[in-house]
Amino acid sequence: MKIVFMGSPDFAVPSLRNLVESKHHISAVVTQPDRPRGRGKKLIPTPVKQFAVSMGLPVLQPQKLHEIKDRLIEIKPEVIVVVAFGKILDEEIIAIPSHGCINVHASLLPKYRGAAPIHRAVMNGESVTGVTTMFMDTGLDTGDILLKDAVNIGAGDTAGDVHDCLAEKGARLLVKTLDLLEAGEIVRVPQNDEEASYAPPLTGSDEIINWNQPAKDIKNLVRGLNPWPGARTFWDGKVLKIWRVESAGAGNGTSSPGTVVDVNINEGIKVQVGDGYIIITELQLQGGKRMDAPQFLRGHSLNPGTILGNNAGKEGMK
Repeated sequence: MKIVFMGSPDFAVPSLRNLVESKHHISAVVTQPDRPRGRGKKLIPTPVKQFAVSMGLPVLQPQKLHEIKDRLIEIKPEVIVVVAFGKILDEEIIAIPSHGCINVHASLLPKYRGAAPIHRAVMNGESVTGVTTMFMDTGLDTGDILLKDAVNIGAGDTAGDVHDCLAEKGARLLVKTLDLLEAGEIVRVPQNDEEASYAPPLTGSDEIINWNQPAKDIKNLVRGLNPWPGARTFWDGKVLKIWRVESAGAGNGTSSPGTVVDVNINEGIKVQVGDGYIIITELQLQGGKRMDAPQFLRGHSLNPGTILGNNAGKEGMK
């Protein structure tokens, strides 16, 4: 089938790679414009563009999709494939391909429609998630479901672990979907809106640890924000990102939630939470490097009795 591929971040690269290796033909790759990054504000291409260029594929980078509408009509794609593109397709673009637009979404639709399905699934403590291919319409991830593939989320899995797994599974599911579509064997299943849930974009407030919460919820938050953007608290007027924690038993204790109750150079930093304790095993102080707790404690005096704050204004977030 003649395909136009639309995608931008790392999640989309396996899907593009599998299409290159399949029997289908990629007529063009559409991705976000190069963006300035780093201290030098050097223009950096998206991971999808980098891969497409390495494969010799034609790349289009419009600021707005209507800038390339005529070019898409000229290509006459049978399918537009969309994988984490980062722009909304309107009705005119969706109507261009003869066989429609197919999206790879990182959840088991209709659960977790929206921008952050992987983060939200891990943050919410889900034990199962997956990937779905669907026909696109003008709604937010509301189109007819084509194929699904479920995966288990382990108790220690981070959003990064789940992301990498779903990127590969989605790539395989995409090719299978296109093969069935070409053969006329694909089955469309309308979504049940009553079973739908929403995965909104992450905000700054989502990242702040509330030490009054149970240890399980705090651990899920930390896992769900690893490796990006990171769960955070505040210490000594600086942001302290928490990358990994372990539950350390129940108990009300005598300290307020957020209080460091023990520091062990070999194990980590024990903190009182809403229903017991957690041990911080990996963290990063503002301006410093990410490191495990023993490394951190060799260079910083974080003593028992210290209170880690969850109020940005009070603790001097920068």
